[in-house]
Amino acid sequence: MKHRITSAILFIFATMHVSGQVLYDLNSCIETGLENNYSITVARNREVITENNYTRGNAGLLPTIDFSSRFNGTVNTTEQRLTSGDVNISRGIHNASASGNVTLGWSVFRGFSAQTTYKKLGELRDIGVLSTQLSIENLVARIVAEYYYLIQQKRLYNNLRFALDLSRERLRIDEASYLLGRASKLQLLQSKVYFNADSSRLARQSEVLRASEIRLNELMSVDDLSQRVAVADTMLIIDPDLVLDKLLADALNQNTSLQIASRNQTVSQYDYKIISSRSYPYVTLSSGYSGTLNMYESGSTSSQLTNGANYGLTVGINMFDGYNKQRDRKNALLEVENRELQYLQVEQELRSDLLTIYSAYANNLRLLMLEEQNLETAKENLDIAFERYMLGNLSGLDLREVQKSLLDAEERLLSVQYQTKTAEISLLQISGRIMEYLR
Repeated sequence: MKHRITSAILFIFATMHVSGQVLYDLNSCIETGLENNYSITVARNREVITENNYTRGNAGLLPTIDFSSRFNGTVNTTEQRLTSGDVNISRGIHNASASGNVTLGWSVFRGFSAQTTYKKLGELRDIGVLSTQLSIENLVARIVAEYYYLIQQKRLYNNLRFALDLSRERLRIDEASYLLGRASKLQLLQSKVYFNADSSRLARQSEVLRASEIRLNELMSVDDLSQRVAVADTMLIIDPDLVLDKLLADALNQNTSLQIASRNQTVSQYDYKIISSRSYPYVTLSSGYSGTLNMYESGSTSSQLTNGANYGLTVGINMFDGYNKQRDRKNALLEVENRELQYLQVEQELRSDLLTIYSAYANNLRLLMLEEQNLETAKENLDIAFERYMLGNLSGLDLREVQKSLLDAEERLLSVQYQTKTAEISLLQISGRIMEYLR
């Protein structure tokens, strides 16, 4: 019992907010990551681009109006030789002209391609939204997994600290026994070896813990990646009530990758319609207003102004384009088929991943109960063994073996807990429920 209390105290000190550490709970980690992470910012910018592209003008449904103006002039020298022998020379004659035009053009009909393009742009906008959502879900899953991995490593670190305290206490006992002549030097040296080995293992675990902190800082995109992280939670909380049928139904309705694949199907169908519209006649309307002013320095006219309106209606149809329409239509049909196959592939992979991960999740839940029982047995065994060792009724090798059994039991339990948690995270991500972690 004394050792258990010591372990709990060490764990509490390890997770407290101390100088140089920033305390995070899971919500704050997720919110910080969603606010700062660069990949999310890029995804949101791309979403805005697709939103900006979703306009009637970009689809070709609106007319275009252009204005142009031009000014030009000439400076000429003219030499005329008359039959009478006289010569007329005009030097530096400056003639100038200015013109302005306003034109309006409008494709009234192009086989419904503009209307279909507008619908396609709407689908691309929705895909942009879903792509941002997918990036957010992936980031949330990574942050949650890293958050609980950090908890696991902190718990393992404190387990190793407890093991080191046991080795230190054993070394103290063996040193006292050696000085009193009740223990051999071999036993004392063996205790020092065990103590040094536990110290080395604790140092290596400290590196693992630090690496996890840095990865979590990176996912949150904090300014100081070297900041120390203290997590508010101390346990890996596992939901044992996930149901396969419910997860599968949610996945088929909510999985973001599946929704994107469905939208891509629709886009490919619109592309086919746009290509097919090239076989229809086209109607274009044009009109404009123009004015031209000419100015002369010689001749009987000093200036001339011409202005007026113009209009036109064009009706046409492409009769032959080297079989390009037929080729493009066949390729578009193949793309429609490819998108349908890709949707089926995504759905198949979704079902396969869900079944595989759920099997691991269910198996790990069963293992959890077994490993918890093993850990309780190992703790009780260590308490008995340490008391026997202090009384001299147990050898150092036997005590070390009991101590190692406890560490192994703790590591197996932590490993199973984390594997169960990562399976839970994956199941919620596949079923479109990963945002449930943000409460």
